[in-house]
Amino acid sequence: MRHLLIPMVLIAGVTRAGEDAIELKDAPGRALVEANCVACHSLDYIQMNSPFLDRKGWEASVNKMIKVMGAPVQEDDAKVIVDYLHAAYGK
Repeated sequence: MRHLLIPMVLIAGVTRAGEDAIELKDAPGRALVEANCVACHSLDYIQMNSPFLDRKGWEASVNKMIKVMGAPVQEDDAKVIVDYLHAAYGK
């Protein structure tokens, strides 16, 4: 089994080598998004969903992450996160 691990690690490293780092837009609340959201998923989730989500959509998404997925985000932080997502990535 050990001999299979090394090729799998090498393949995984090659597939990620061409990816660019996600850089979120600079606005108030960015640090909270970066600190809280990456605990469960990559930041490209934000950019992928931005064409579809207005303020209510971002609120629903953040609330789902907290209530359904169990993200440990404080209520005050959730409001700042929604404000940021709406201002920087809302439609």
